[in-house]
Amino acid sequence: MRIAVAGGTGAAGRKIVDAVVAAGHEAVVLARSTGVDITTGVGLDDALKAVSVLIDASNKTTVRRRVSVAFFTRSTQRLLDAEKRAGVAHHVVLSIVGIDRVDLGYYEGKRKQEELVLNGDVPATVLRATQFHEFPEQLLNQSYGPVAIIPRMLSQTVDTRDVAAELVRLALEPPRGRAPDLAGPETHEMPELARRLIRVSSLRRRVLPATLPGATGRAMRDGGLIPTTPGPRGSVTFEDWLKQR
Repeated sequence: MRIAVAGGTGAAGRKIVDAVVAAGHEAVVLARSTGVDITTGVGLDDALKAVSVLIDASNKTTVRRRVSVAFFTRSTQRLLDAEKRAGVAHHVVLSIVGIDRVDLGYYEGKRKQEELVLNGDVPATVLRATQFHEFPEQLLNQSYGPVAIIPRMLSQTVDTRDVAAELVRLALEPPRGRAPDLAGPETHEMPELARRLIRVSSLRRRVLPATLPGATGRAMRDGGLIPTTPGPRGSVTFEDWLKQR
C-alpha cells in the first residue's frame, strides 16, 4: 500500500515514515524538499497517484492565532481537494489533546483543521496526542540567558515513536472519526521535566515556573492538556527517552 505522509520530514513525520516502512508499506513523503507544497498544492496531484491513505503530520510553528488558522485552513483544504481527485480512501490527521479546553492561538488552527477533516469528503480519522517528550527541550531552547521561564502545565508527554505506531495502525483500519486520545505512560509537571533535562545535558539554566494569565493558564496548570477519557498509552517514559537521547 502507498501511504502519503504530509510533513514527513518533521520530528513526528520522520518517525511516521519509518513506521510505514516497518509495516511493509511504501511511504510517500509530502514536503517541500520532495517537491510538494501542501499550502499551494504544487506537486500534490502527482505525489498522490495510487496513494490509498494520507497521514497529515504537518505543522506551523507559531503562537499567532491568525497565522495558525490560515496555515491549517489552507493546507488542509489543499490536501482534501487533492485526495478527492486522486481517490485517496482515508485521511488521518495528528492533532493535540485538550485543544478544545485550552484557548491558545495555535490551537484554534488545529481546531479548524479537525473541523475541515471531519466534515470533508474524504473519510477521516483524527488522533489527538499529548505533547512529545521533546517539548521541554523546545521550551528551553526558546529561552535566552541563565533563566528559562517554563509554563506550569500538567503534561503526559509521549514518545514520537508511539505516536507514529498508533497513526499507522489507525491508517490501516477503516476511518473512525475521532479516535481515543493517545498519551504517554506518566503524568508530570512541565517545569520538573525541564529540570530533569537540564541535569543530563550541557544546558546551564535555572527554571522559573510561571502560570500563564487568565483561563488559559489555569486550564494548562489544572490538566487541560491531558486526556479525560480512556485511550492508548505509550510505552516509552520520559526517563527512557532521556537515556536514549
